[in-house]
Amino acid sequence: MLDVAIAGLGKWGQVLVDSVQGRDDVGLRFVAGCTGRPERAAAYATDKGIDLLPGLGAVLADPRVKAVVLATPHAQHAEQVIAAAAAGKHVFVEKPFALTRADAAAAVAACRKAGVVMALGHNRRFLPAVAEMKAMLAAGGLGTILHAEGHFSGPGALSYASGMWRADRAESPLGGMGGMGIHMVDMLIHLMGPIAEADCRSHARALTNGLDDTTAALFTFASGATASFATLAAAPRHWRVTLFGTDGILELNGHERLSFTPRDGQGWQKDFPPIDMERAELAAFAAAIAGGPAYPLPVEDAIHGVAVFEAMIHSAAAGGPHAVAV
Repeated sequence: MLDVAIAGLGKWGQVLVDSVQGRDDVGLRFVAGCTGRPERAAAYATDKGIDLLPGLGAVLADPRVKAVVLATPHAQHAEQVIAAAAAGKHVFVEKPFALTRADAAAAVAACRKAGVVMALGHNRRFLPAVAEMKAMLAAGGLGTILHAEGHFSGPGALSYASGMWRADRAESPLGGMGGMGIHMVDMLIHLMGPIAEADCRSHARALTNGLDDTTAALFTFASGATASFATLAAAPRHWRVTLFGTDGILELNGHERLSFTPRDGQGWQKDFPPIDMERAELAAFAAAIAGGPAYPLPVEDAIHGVAVFEAMIHSAAAGGPHAVAV
């Protein structure tokens, strides 16, 4: 059993802990942690058997801790990953990995130098329906992929008040991108390959807390295919990714319902059982540390996803397309 620590015990940090704590089949357990407002998490930490320490430095100095999970503000991720690597700790970091490609690349380089596992929390890669999509693509079941559509929205930003870190434009550029949209960017990379160019628009139509609520983009992939993308930070929750090929259309609507429309003949629809995505990603992290299969998100994809995010930020500011750095 791998003893790990959690940095950040806000709402999402607690979701991560709850997904695995007390389960012997996952391969890890949380024994220590730190958080920005320890008074708010003290009772929770006690209930979960987590020793609250005064900060990340104390967590990284704890000899019990072999790995650290970062559920901290976005802008802190790269520096914290580098610090964890320097301390010889494996590190799982929540998305977005970083806010610039340079920071993401530096964090990956630090982990490689230290010989530690670095895992990024794009949990939708663990969906059984996504595995089916990948298998169909590998088998050529859609023919030549022409275009994709990706959408991930939710109403969370309606509750972001002044003073919250998520309401800071420096932490949440492009509205819902940091909390939601970056997941769909990773999904498009996972299914379609590298993105070469982004043409993004982002603005506020309803929010008054300083954040954008409407972010949309057109992507051009290295393959020549295109994708339309949107993330709305003040709309009801919606997840959908659709692939359009010469031989068929494949759509994942929500996390469990996959449908296929062939060019000719009868299509189908499959419903997959729901899974705990957070448990799955943390179990994969523990397995990779134990010498099992590599974590199923290559660090090159992690860096590329940040590069796409950064290109979107530049594109939205300039009002035109921007090449994705490589």
